[in-house]
Amino acid sequence: MAENNLRIALFSGTFDPFTIGHADIVRRALGLFDRLIIAVAVNPAKHTLYSVEERVNAIQRLYSGEKRIKVVAYDGMMADLAHEEGARYCVKGVRSVTDFEYEKVQAAYNHRLGDLETVLLYARPELEAVSSSGYRTLVYFHKDASWMLPKKDND
Repeated sequence: MAENNLRIALFSGTFDPFTIGHADIVRRALGLFDRLIIAVAVNPAKHTLYSVEERVNAIQRLYSGEKRIKVVAYDGMMADLAHEEGARYCVKGVRSVTDFEYEKVQAAYNHRLGDLETVLLYARPELEAVSSSGYRTLVYFHKDASWMLPKKDND
């Protein structure tokens, strides 16, 4: 397939940390798109547990053998990143009505600013409670949250 005919999608988020829920969205998105760019957001307003470099490196290690995935950090508008990367789609995971309402507004901005189509993938029921904020809360209270993190296939 010619480079300009590839279906390239962005999957963006803070990913602090990248969870099994995120990994499930990536797995499912790879069935829909030729290439997936996992865009790790830099948001100075958020106090993250891990630095952007740590988040990018962890995701790169997880997908080191997958040629169709690229992991980047970004601190601008997603529409601008999509233009730079040749992406025409944005993939988002949705766990709840709250997620849906937020993503609906973001989809409108991304469509207006970058002519991006947003594809929503609903969380599988067994993963609806998995979230980065849930992970951080468990860690804060010294509880085991390792079950929320994906493992590389050969680990």
